[in-house]
Amino acid sequence: MLDWFDTNLVSMVDGVAYGLLLFTLAVGLSLVFGMMDVLNLAHGSLYLVGAFAAYALSDGSWLGFALAIAVGVVAGVLGGGLLAAMTAPLSTRGHLDQAALTLGVSLIAAEVMVMLFGAEVVPTQPPDALAGSASILGHRYPVYRLVFIAVAGLLATAVYLAFERSSLGALVRATVADRDMVRAMGVDTRLVLFGVFAFGAALAALGGTLGAPILAPGPGVDENVLVLSLVVIVIGGLGSVKGALLGALVIGQVQTLGVALLPTYAPFLLFGAMLVVLAWRPQGLVSLVGRS
Repeated sequence: MLDWFDTNLVSMVDGVAYGLLLFTLAVGLSLVFGMMDVLNLAHGSLYLVGAFAAYALSDGSWLGFALAIAVGVVAGVLGGGLLAAMTAPLSTRGHLDQAALTLGVSLIAAEVMVMLFGAEVVPTQPPDALAGSASILGHRYPVYRLVFIAVAGLLATAVYLAFERSSLGALVRATVADRDMVRAMGVDTRLVLFGVFAFGAALAALGGTLGAPILAPGPGVDENVLVLSLVVIVIGGLGSVKGALLGALVIGQVQTLGVALLPTYAPFLLFGAMLVVLAWRPQGLVSLVGRS
């Protein structure tokens, strides 16, 4: 057992890093879908916006990296607000119309980014101070990924506290439960719902900026992260912060350990895990740890 653990330690740590990256993407999509009832298929494009900001602005310095984060987050907020405004008239027409609209936006955004950055995956370097490696129980591991794990863990905690333990989160949940009542109290529910959309979009763009050195931007990456985010939501449970985190960590381990242990079957393990969870807990794994 100890030998197996030692052999696969790097893959497991990679799974944590990859899972937390998926969390920053999936939690926004889960909140928007679960709370606003909007299926946003342009969510993967927001990751690319943040990732290409990191590629274009990061020059190895802390200043360049901070500028990339700021630009990515602002672009995410603006993109989320625009998508919220575009999907608002479709709120009574069902998910199919929302999916068609946001998919069209995603395709347009993908073509624009190909025009701006080319049709190849572009490797993105972390700040020079984080470009080395550290020792973990005798194994070398990139420093940037360890820092990313710490930062993403803090981000997950902040998102949980914001939505589950604050008055702002209570307002959002009340708006979802009974918009008429909240509106009668003098609250503009449209601003609340737009705010959730913009927040989720900003998280996706921030995930792109922070995750670019791990999952480099390029054509098709937006589709890949969108599919993975949807799988995370299905496994973790819709509209739940804890569910998104649990589902993302599960998928992170399935992906990395699957490639390391069963490379021939790795492409099938992801959806195999989803089928197992759906058969066992159709409402998602969040039911195992309590309702968020």
